[in-house]
Amino acid sequence: MTMTELVDKDLLSIQEVRTKVRAAKEAQAKLATFSQDALNAICRAMAQAGVKDSLRLAKMANEETGFGRVEDKVIKNRFGSDGVWQAIKDIPCIGVISEDPANGLMDIGVPMGVIAGIIPSTNPTSTVFYKSLISIKAGNAIVFSPHPSARQCTIEAARLMATAAEAAGCPSGAISCLEMSTMAATSELMKHSDIALILATGGGAMVKAAYSSGNPAIGVGPGNGPAYIERTADIRLAVKRILDSKCFDNGTICASEQSVVTEDCIRDQVIAEFKRQGAYFLNDSEKAKVGGILMRSSGTMNPAIVGKSPQYIAKLAGITVGDDVRVLIAFETEVGDKIPYSKEKLCPVLGFYTQPDWQGACDLCIKILLHEGAGHTMTIHSSDEAVIREFALKKPVSRLLVNTPAALGGVGATTALMPSFTLGCGAVGGSSSSDNIGPRNLINIRRMARGIREIEEIRAEVANASASGPAPCPAGVDEERLIALILQRVLAKLP
Repeated sequence: MTMTELVDKDLLSIQEVRTKVRAAKEAQAKLATFSQDALNAICRAMAQAGVKDSLRLAKMANEETGFGRVEDKVIKNRFGSDGVWQAIKDIPCIGVISEDPANGLMDIGVPMGVIAGIIPSTNPTSTVFYKSLISIKAGNAIVFSPHPSARQCTIEAARLMATAAEAAGCPSGAISCLEMSTMAATSELMKHSDIALILATGGGAMVKAAYSSGNPAIGVGPGNGPAYIERTADIRLAVKRILDSKCFDNGTICASEQSVVTEDCIRDQVIAEFKRQGAYFLNDSEKAKVGGILMRSSGTMNPAIVGKSPQYIAKLAGITVGDDVRVLIAFETEVGDKIPYSKEKLCPVLGFYTQPDWQGACDLCIKILLHEGAGHTMTIHSSDEAVIREFALKKPVSRLLVNTPAALGGVGATTALMPSFTLGCGAVGGSSSSDNIGPRNLINIRRMARGIREIEEIRAEVANASASGPAPCPAGVDEERLIALILQRVLAKLP
């Protein structure tokens, strides 16, 4: 047995973390002295490299993970590089980022330091491009931890970003990736004292580990967004958008639709349109077979179906569907742990619900989201602005998307949201932010505030307010009646 075989793999991976974090810290100290213009030049070169190699990295990710479709991964790679760069290039992040001379205020952007970038298997290369760009734009270094099933393509994407960045003047070590992907290494990276922030994109268990690491973290909870087709919607266009979204890269974007909710009065029209555009509605027997493979016994998503085609999923379940089928749909009425069609399914499978009216649909969407996916994303297809507004006011999501494909709208490709592959879920979803995470989320803001009054002025204001007594009731108000009403309400609340 050789000496290498005697060495513990976990110990080697932990040492790799420490070495790369140390190098990243040294590189970031240099990067922190760069101007915004210099950082922008580096980011521009990185984005160009991402576009140039978008096809090669898409093929590599598809071959290694078995997820999704190469042509869609090309789009994600271009979006994660040039799309992100075009959105962030004019955003000031370093130095003076805003001034308010009238009130004596100035905001100064300060880099956080070394970022830990946790990368999912579903979007491995595009997420590396995106996180590298927003980190360098904000003057930070970043160390990536790849998912074991996407290790090689993640390493290559990080190498591509590092090479392009260094050729444009970035210090060596500012962008790196762990090559020994072990649970011990990821844990060591997240808990390392020199990590300023964890950007965690992946499964729920990993996100929880990031938040319990002791370091600041921005994580993403599960997506489980319903798509509501309201009676005033353009049904043909709504169905097209839902299918475009759910079929994009075989449903691997967590913002994609997981169920469809519509109204009784248009139910038959919606079903007919889905069938016309390539959806296959499962019968009771087929529904049970497909439902049986969607989740594991623990209730978590079965990785064997993630990013697979409807034909592959059907075959795995023991049924046969045509080559022209784009998505599998199951009629559903319930929501719960034992109802797989009511949960997140990162593949071309949808649950289908109907309700009598928009109020019932509203309540059902809330029930689905609170069961799983709270704080993430949902869509509404409607031309009734009053209903759209009600959904915006009531839904426990961070993104209510209107008349757009959810997968692309949520990440900012078909909407004006910040282009992002880390979609914050807010407090309701257990996240520290509800933003589409961008470079401004990766800086500290130092605020300079000039004195604008002396303590004597504050004392004089308080004295004047006390001398004038309580503000009188507005003209026309019966003071005695007002007091009686207040007293009545107070007494009514007493036991």
